[in-house]
Amino acid sequence: MANEPVEALLFDVFGTLVDWRGSIARELATLLPTVDGDAFARAWRGRYQPSMERIRSGRRGFVRLDVLHRENLLETLDEFAVTGLNDEEIDHLNRVWHRLAPWPDVVEGLMRLRKKYIVAPCSNGNVALMTRLAKNNGMPFDVILGAEPTRSYKPMRETYLGSADLLDLPPGRCMMVAAHNSDLAAARDCGLQTGFFARPEEYGDGHDEDREAGADWTIIACDLLDLAERMGC
Repeated sequence: MANEPVEALLFDVFGTLVDWRGSIARELATLLPTVDGDAFARAWRGRYQPSMERIRSGRRGFVRLDVLHRENLLETLDEFAVTGLNDEEIDHLNRVWHRLAPWPDVVEGLMRLRKKYIVAPCSNGNVALMTRLAKNNGMPFDVILGAEPTRSYKPMRETYLGSADLLDLPPGRCMMVAAHNSDLAAARDCGLQTGFFARPEEYGDGHDEDREAGADWTIIACDLLDLAERMGC
């Protein structure tokens, strides 16, 4: 069966649109220059999925990602034996996720795609985080979708189907765009079309996952600009 015409592009954000590892490492170089910023960023991110899994499994009610990030930050500070930060400094560091830098192709790619399609994040990031991230970087989202609007965390079906429903679109008229094969697999299982491009620098050397497409996704591109080209923008 031929694919339906796409009306909305739903984007994964962390890793796909923004460089969380490099951005966090750069901020740590200023705030905590004696700490290995790259290792700290990886350790902090390593707590991301386990903290959400407690919510997915029903062992904890839904809370925003900003809350989970702060809890995970405190554990990571303990792991790296960092002491002496006050609450204001901890809050500022936690909001580094609001200040992550986009990959070089992102703003232009989104601007091109937005001329023809609805463009929105379908991220585990909460609304305040996504809004400020977009504002800080000039990312032209039409609406914020994903975890907080649907009260669920990817790869729960509710996140993808709820985001499509909020746009009053059937899943097949939405395309999930991500640099992570597992995200796309979950979206495809919900009936969404899928777009992939790799971000080999997300985790850096020694991390081979997602360096290439893991399935025959609807579109497999080189980067966001190439995706825009393939989508007729």
